[in-house]
Amino acid sequence: MRALVFKRYGKPDQVALVDTPRPVPKPDDILVQVHAAGLNPIDNMIPKGMFKPILRFQLPATLGSDLAGVVVAVGSRVTRFKPGDAVFASIFDLVGGALAEFALVPENADFVQAASIPMVGLTSWQALKERAHLKPGNKVFIPAGSGGIGTFAIQLAKYLGAKVATTTSTGNVDLVRSLGADEVIDYKKQEFEDVLRDYDAVLGTVRGDALEKSLRILKPKSTVISLIGPPDAVFARARGMNFLMVSLFRLLSRKIIRRSKKYGVAYSFLFVRPDGGQLVEIGEILKAGYIRPVIDRVFPFEQAKEALAYLDQGRAKGKVVVRIK
Repeated sequence: MRALVFKRYGKPDQVALVDTPRPVPKPDDILVQVHAAGLNPIDNMIPKGMFKPILRFQLPATLGSDLAGVVVAVGSRVTRFKPGDAVFASIFDLVGGALAEFALVPENADFVQAASIPMVGLTSWQALKERAHLKPGNKVFIPAGSGGIGTFAIQLAKYLGAKVATTTSTGNVDLVRSLGADEVIDYKKQEFEDVLRDYDAVLGTVRGDALEKSLRILKPKSTVISLIGPPDAVFARARGMNFLMVSLFRLLSRKIIRRSKKYGVAYSFLFVRPDGGQLVEIGEILKAGYIRPVIDRVFPFEQAKEALAYLDQGRAKGKVVVRIK
């Protein structure tokens, strides 16, 4: 079978489409023929070595996390699925990769037999429901509203009854308004920290000084959940890291935590985790029409590297997808 793999860390030329043996399911696995794979920014970060301390790969490793396809074989202990089932799954931080003609998926992974966007859905759910505990009437700031996370998170926040502010470029203002954003700031014309006040939560999705600036718009006892770092000691302990790594992440996050406390704000770093129950709930919301997937471009499998390069430009409106079958 063909798969998009990276052979070594650091250089883009180490990513290539190669022929590799089709995986064989273990007793608790299912084998999926992949029809499409959704790309995420972390798919570009991993080959650069940005997550080496956190994620372990046996090289060469197949890239990709989100997939949609059809079950073609099941392990001896699998009871939930059978050949012919159409499935959606996130195999991030589990086994193998999604950018391949066939992929192994543990039976207890994140499945939903309905339309879904696994990683952005789980990330938004865990940030807004679990961490921020958004309630009707709360105000949440979700920057970069036209991106993959932003387009989903805005809609989920509106479903939860929150008021949403976001940033975007002039050309995407109508898009984010159509998704439900209440206050839209054109970052080419205004600074969000000069406009927004008394927010209950911030979803940190933009690198640079945006995270520290966002502290100014939050009310006391509110929360900022960062998807881009810095990782904190709580995260390191949850991953079972050793004392040295816990100390390192405590040091890396010390500045933002100190500044957050100055404003009376709680800071935490979120690294998405598998949760099948959450994905089922997200699937029901999608089927009911409360959230609509936003797809920017669909690339053929032969152009998977070009798809990753396009995503890396940071201009996609919603998700970038690779069609494999």
